[in-house]
Amino acid sequence: MNITIVGAGNMARGIATRALVGGHDVTITAKDPDKAVQLADELSEQDHGGQVAAGDESALDRADIVVLAVPFAAAEQLAASYGPRLGGKVLIDISNPVDGTLDALVVNPGTSAAERIAAAAGEQVRVVKAFNTTFATTLVSGHVGGTALDVFLAGDDEATRKEVADLVASGELNPVDVGALKHARELEGFQLLHMALQIREGGHNWASTIKSVAP
Repeated sequence: MNITIVGAGNMARGIATRALVGGHDVTITAKDPDKAVQLADELSEQDHGGQVAAGDESALDRADIVVLAVPFAAAEQLAASYGPRLGGKVLIDISNPVDGTLDALVVNPGTSAAERIAAAAGEQVRVVKAFNTTFATTLVSGHVGGTALDVFLAGDDEATRKEVADLVASGELNPVDVGALKHARELEGFQLLHMALQIREGGHNWASTIKSVAP
């Protein structure tokens, strides 16, 4: 698949790494083109199956899946801007709408960042929540303590969730389908606590993970 990642930060690096491991072609685009070029150059030096390059917004038109690897406020604005050209495409929201103290969510009860992004993008865009419960450093390696990361997925269309699950699995991660997009509310709440624990507990160093374990 062709994956376009909007953003050139640490999460973009982690998600791009997993996509390349899966043999997908990745285009990095960012507000600062120099950062996109730098990230693409660094990723291209690694031995992965896919190809990576920096690009501009025209990469959206070629993409099968677009990943908004930017904070929530920017993601909502970009979803509104990009929505008309993303008809039929998959748009992945990875954001966590947390306040500056990691003490609360900035979206109202009864909704989520993902639902607001879906509303901004328009009903022609297939929005899936994914990767919001994983930290960037763990995505680069793909595991914590030798165990593959769980990537929780929420979206209103089962076939679309399957597309994203296939992307996740190809990157040697474990997709966990939690159902409708409204369940992004719980996923964002999970990650608020997970992020707060990095400070409260100490020693986690933003390298822990949320894992579903069964006997």
